[in-house]
Amino acid sequence: MNHYLTYVYLLTALHTGSSSNEGNLMGIAREVHTDFPYLPASGIRGKTRAELTSICPNEVDIFFGQKIEDGKQPTEGEVWFADATLLLFPIASLSHHMIWITCPLWLERWNRWLKNSEVKNITRQCRSHLSKNKSAVVSFPAEQLYLQTALIEREHLLRIDFSHIFKALDSLIQTNDLMGEIKNKLVVINDEDCIALVETGLVREVRVALEKDSKTVKGGSFRSEEAIPPEAVLFLPWGMKIAKDTNVTKNIRQEIGKLFQDRLQFGGLESLGRGWTDLKTIEIKQVN
Repeated sequence: MNHYLTYVYLLTALHTGSSSNEGNLMGIAREVHTDFPYLPASGIRGKTRAELTSICPNEVDIFFGQKIEDGKQPTEGEVWFADATLLLFPIASLSHHMIWITCPLWLERWNRWLKNSEVKNITRQCRSHLSKNKSAVVSFPAEQLYLQTALIEREHLLRIDFSHIFKALDSLIQTNDLMGEIKNKLVVINDEDCIALVETGLVREVRVALEKDSKTVKGGSFRSEEAIPPEAVLFLPWGMKIAKDTNVTKNIRQEIGKLFQDRLQFGGLESLGRGWTDLKTIEIKQVN
């Protein structure tokens, strides 16, 4: 069985669904136990299947499993996908323009798949320092740091060596010039502060419809839409089972590898250009 980790770098804002609608707010999919936004596996699987259907139409039903249609019974496929969850989130900074934040929870989740002992040690260091007298662990020297408009003074900042984190992200950093800046723009904060900053850092756009003749706002058309901002990075674990007959799904197995090293559009509001991503995939040796 082959297992992979795909980094999902957002080129444009991503609207991941509407599982949290309230009033006129068209929200995005959120984890029920943390409230962090995520990209559901069902959407990833559906988009991937749609893309590969046009390339390998005769192999799709075996690779993804037969759908219930035309009296046919569902079958188990040869590929699986997990939810894509946040790893790095961009926020504005009055002192550093834009920085990426992460938190021990996100790093621990990521390392469940990587099983990197150095990443584990860094995550433990961060959690320990953040539970004491430090407000942020940073990858760069700073006299003071603004997270959006919240000021953190030097005595509450700690700089440590994140080189093993950057090495683990090398496939992403080497192919994306902007991500190369993360070495001077990475901030680890505690889980509670992270959810607060993510909440205020989401894209929220107000949309209305206009009356055809008067061009005034049509009654009841006001709504607000949420999205994860560009430059955010999610990670997506997925894998392929051993094929019963390697020749039957040989082509689609090659094509999904190419698809997940390219640009792909996920989520809703595609006509508005939402959801364009740049994907980079690495193979991981063990899952258990």
